[in-house]
Amino acid sequence: MYIGSPQNDKVKGWSALLEKKHRDREGKYVIEGVHLILEAFQAEARLIQVVYDAERGVPNELSEAKVQSRHKTEWISASKAVMGKCTGTDTPPPVFAVVRKPELTAEALPSGVRLVVALDGVRDPGNLGTIIRSADAAGADAVVLGKGCVDLYNPKTVRSTMGSLFHLPIVQADLTELLPKVKAGGAKVVGTSLQAHYSCYDYDWKQSTWLVMGGESEGLSTEVRSLVDESVIIPMAGRSESLNVAMATTVLLFEAMRQRL
Repeated sequence: MYIGSPQNDKVKGWSALLEKKHRDREGKYVIEGVHLILEAFQAEARLIQVVYDAERGVPNELSEAKVQSRHKTEWISASKAVMGKCTGTDTPPPVFAVVRKPELTAEALPSGVRLVVALDGVRDPGNLGTIIRSADAAGADAVVLGKGCVDLYNPKTVRSTMGSLFHLPIVQADLTELLPKVKAGGAKVVGTSLQAHYSCYDYDWKQSTWLVMGGESEGLSTEVRSLVDESVIIPMAGRSESLNVAMATTVLLFEAMRQRL
């Protein structure tokens, strides 16, 4: 199938997915570029359609995925005008895909998780994507999105994950309900504080730990803060007052990884 007009009904539906309300209503989202689409295929995500630039053809890297995909994915060629309308970057990628959203409830968390990142009010899409990427790199078992977090499927968030979106469980939950349950199961809930007694390098990250990190400006909400068992501080030698939430989370996750190796 070839689609040339940006006014085509399918194209209107795809471009609408750039907005959260339409992603929520349709249960779909868009991923852009060869790398993300390959990661999605390898993770057996539910790709509904793959749309590629008709002038360039199917990217060579995706040719094998097209043959081996277990799901019925529709492959569509499109004009540059269509590619531009349906993607969120200044320069349209050679290919994008429409993906079915998975279940994001806390019930999707695997049993026996030992290192989880829980986020409270992280609103910046780039920071969220970077945290997910760092959690993947450091071997965390899952990421939990609490109230006030930016939509996981915001196009900038999806791009910032660089495919890690497909590598570990990511769920949404009310942290004020979930954290007491994990505490009752023996996990420690750890946050950050400038008044903390522990350096992050002295803390024992080998125990079952839920690392809770707050939003860029407000930090943890009062309700979530009250559930924290221990707080740690990241020592800094320079004059910077703080790190942003993505950088701070990355430092803590890699210290946890170092202790666990």
